[in-house]
Amino acid sequence: MKTKTNNNFDAIVIGSGISGGWAAKELAEKGLNVLVLERGKEMRHGLDYTGEHVPTWDLPFNGKPDRELESRDYAIQSQSYAFMASNIQFWNNDRLNPYQHNPDKPFTWTRGDHVGGRSLMWGRQSYRFSEQDFNANAKDGHGKPWPVTYQEIAPWYSHVEKFIGVNGKKEGLPQLPDGDFQKPMPWYHLEKEIQKKLKAARPDITLTNARTAILTESLPGRSACHYCGPCENGCSTGSYFSSQSSTLPAALATGNVTIRANALVERLEYDNNTQKISQVCVVDTKTNERSQYSAKVVFLCASTIASTQLLLNSANEHFPTGLANSSGVLGHYLMDHFSGIGAAGLFTNYSNYYYHGNRPTGLYVPRFRNLSNDEDLGFVRGYGFQTNTSRSSWIGSFNAPGIGAEYKNNLTQPKHWTFYVGGFGECLPQKRNKLYLTNKKDRFGVPQVAFDFEWSDNEKAMAKDIKQQAKDIVTKAGASFSIEFGDDKNLSTPGAAIHEMGTARMGHNPNQSVLNKYNQAHDINNLFITDGSFMASSSCVNPSLTYMAFTARACDYAVKQLKSGNI
Repeated sequence: MKTKTNNNFDAIVIGSGISGGWAAKELAEKGLNVLVLERGKEMRHGLDYTGEHVPTWDLPFNGKPDRELESRDYAIQSQSYAFMASNIQFWNNDRLNPYQHNPDKPFTWTRGDHVGGRSLMWGRQSYRFSEQDFNANAKDGHGKPWPVTYQEIAPWYSHVEKFIGVNGKKEGLPQLPDGDFQKPMPWYHLEKEIQKKLKAARPDITLTNARTAILTESLPGRSACHYCGPCENGCSTGSYFSSQSSTLPAALATGNVTIRANALVERLEYDNNTQKISQVCVVDTKTNERSQYSAKVVFLCASTIASTQLLLNSANEHFPTGLANSSGVLGHYLMDHFSGIGAAGLFTNYSNYYYHGNRPTGLYVPRFRNLSNDEDLGFVRGYGFQTNTSRSSWIGSFNAPGIGAEYKNNLTQPKHWTFYVGGFGECLPQKRNKLYLTNKKDRFGVPQVAFDFEWSDNEKAMAKDIKQQAKDIVTKAGASFSIEFGDDKNLSTPGAAIHEMGTARMGHNPNQSVLNKYNQAHDINNLFITDGSFMASSSCVNPSLTYMAFTARACDYAVKQLKSGNI
């Protein structure tokens, strides 16, 4: 990658994942000389996806990581469904890069360890927040009002969708705004039948395509999905959006970008005279050498937790509780979605139908609760369902009784279809849910982060409704047998949905928020934060598309402010 000896830049972007890649692209295309600093190692698109198409039978333990290695080095990361031997090089080593994990009040912090961050492992679900989402805090009084409207963000959603490539189907639902979609992925026969049944029995339910950042129509330098299957191992064809396949190549093509891997940012230095960030202090994670860089503008995109950890560790005499924290809310109002609650149905009447290829996504049931003012459900906000449709193979009969040729022949036949419906519930913004620094430091001398987070009664009441509605959906869909799953009293481990957000929220009032409506710090006008930490509420949809849209918008604003001399 391009290197420079100069330590002065127009813009520094900290982090190279979903938000950081977009910041690098937008700033560079607008003519700024940009430095991207990434804590993780270099990762070349395609070339370094070493496990992309390695079959499990060519890996030890049928593709499962070595248990001793997993327990020692990846105790937190291995809790993710996407963690496996074929992509272990993507994940943070928990032994070398720990945080304070409290078993009594756990919070799961899932991290990448490479250029591109979690954009290589994310689930690619890409939904817009609705006007109802942006109005929710003001309407029910939980949290502080968003300083923006859906109408302000809609053009930036379109800007992002057209570039990353989102496939989906327009439904005309106000609670799930339509976007600029590529053609939707095809459905299985069973899913079409389920949709018919639900339209008749549950007209309040919409079953639609999951809106995913996976190409169904090729874009320059990227091919349409060929349904090979192992998305979490990297995608050398660029069929799904990642920083490596899309934003970073676009940024580098300008000739205005330097990317430095293995660069841990430990502090941001603040100049009391200029009231700006004056230096970005970096530790080389391979050599432990320290260096400093300066820029006219700094974009913090390291992820919700890492960015807030950095701001807290950058406290000084002017900001004793954390950089840009005159409001006192930095680190508070941490949010995540809760998941792992729903129902699954067994369908025995479709044995003549099978599927071709490995469609890398399921379907989606948009929010259908608390959409009007006359509902009294015992909780506020709402939830959506992500689905999975599958047909089991011989593995499902592995322990079935039998002997001889008839038994062997039975194993060769596909088994019944299963339709899985899992809820993702909205989390209310609450001050008590926070992250903070401890006295224990990591190997680079940076204080480790810890968490204090609990689900509220509102989330638990919502979880109970999720389970009841999921059971009704699979039953009305025609399942021969159904089963509920998940505990609505003991919800999923906070952080497990990997949708952590909040902690440096935006808002109109500088006394109650860290950022203004353009993701610019109220206290420091050359500091912008555009990862999930800026979020004022969580909605119930996957948030990554919103991070990208706000990042592009913030870059446009920052460049205009630079050119006008306001920064």
